[in-house]
Amino acid sequence: MPLALYALTAGAFGIGVTEFVIMGLLLDVGADLGVSTSAAGFLISGYAIGVVIGAPLLTVLTSRWPRKTVLLALMGIFIAGNLACALAPTYGLLMAARVLTAFAHGTFFGVGAVVATRLVPADKKASAIALMFTGLTVANILGVPLGTWLGQSAGWRSTFWAVTVVGVAALAVVAWAVPRDGKPEQADDWRADLRALGRRPVLLGLLTTVLGYAGVFAVFTYIAPLLTQITGLSEAAISPILLLFGGGLVVGNLLGGRLADRALVPAMIGSLVALTLVLIVMGPALHGTWTALVAVALLGAAAFSTVPPLQVWVLSKAEGAGESLASSFNIAAFNLGNALGALAGGLVIDRGPGLAFVTWTAALFPLAALAVAILAVRLDRQRPADSAAALDRRSGAAVACAANLEAAR
Repeated sequence: MPLALYALTAGAFGIGVTEFVIMGLLLDVGADLGVSTSAAGFLISGYAIGVVIGAPLLTVLTSRWPRKTVLLALMGIFIAGNLACALAPTYGLLMAARVLTAFAHGTFFGVGAVVATRLVPADKKASAIALMFTGLTVANILGVPLGTWLGQSAGWRSTFWAVTVVGVAALAVVAWAVPRDGKPEQADDWRADLRALGRRPVLLGLLTTVLGYAGVFAVFTYIAPLLTQITGLSEAAISPILLLFGGGLVVGNLLGGRLADRALVPAMIGSLVALTLVLIVMGPALHGTWTALVAVALLGAAAFSTVPPLQVWVLSKAEGAGESLASSFNIAAFNLGNALGALAGGLVIDRGPGLAFVTWTAALFPLAALAVAILAVRLDRQRPADSAAALDRRSGAAVACAANLEAAR
């Protein structure tokens, strides 16, 4: 694999850390800025909303730029956003900085995936994309636990200073290793792309993604208070426990990919069923130390087993849309789920029955996603039959018309 791919991997690592590390630092951020745990949790929602807005917007605005220039500009936004997070004196400014940082997220992965496929022969395109997304996986396995440990040891701002340094290093490597490319010969027609992405199968697929990941982040956003206040673990234990989540993430991602390659629809339905069951069981499991550890690992596995089948389903139904915009919309759907889940969990804590009921509420989201997925599959299977019936009707009308013409003669 060319060195440029590892440059993209470095960028993906930094973006992954800055998105997820805040989960382990909610208690620290809330205490330092004088806000509640649920208000600190809304920093995840703010970031996710920034991805949802920024992904399609920046993809369209930069569609005529050379892709290397786009990547460098995005890393510049990433660095500026994390620097602003490290310096933010108030909760409002920290929220604004998180939203700014998020603008780089979706477009980086969308454009980066396209660049990755351009760097290798056709038979290595999937491996190239997988290598780039390894940065996101490593961020969850190592970056997030280390960032959590650093933030708890030296203050939460130190984590964002460290991520800023990672961003500067990634910018330098991208500038040096990624080859220059000219302007796209013909920019994608974003209006036509949006029409392709607005088809019913695509929208149902995106809705399934949103609802599925809302369930994951309704719990994962508040994993620190859940483990400290319900399980009774110390705050110092959060960082190593996040390693379990990262390990489950890797297993679930690989398993979901293999199952999706063999049978896409069963993999999609089965992964959503598994996620629902894990969230239901997680409520009582949090009351014991060892059962809580197992539940966290299973949450990572169940959550990321849904990613490959949902990605394949959405992208296959988005055929005809520009690849960069389709990729960015898919990333936006996951992050919209993140925002919805963090918001729902916060409302349950502040205005609902309380922290202990977050997992039960979270289970409702993948259950709804399962219903939408089943509907999407049924409608998709009806399409060939509907097309055949329409063809038969047109043929019958043609025969009748011919018969009428013959009678008129």
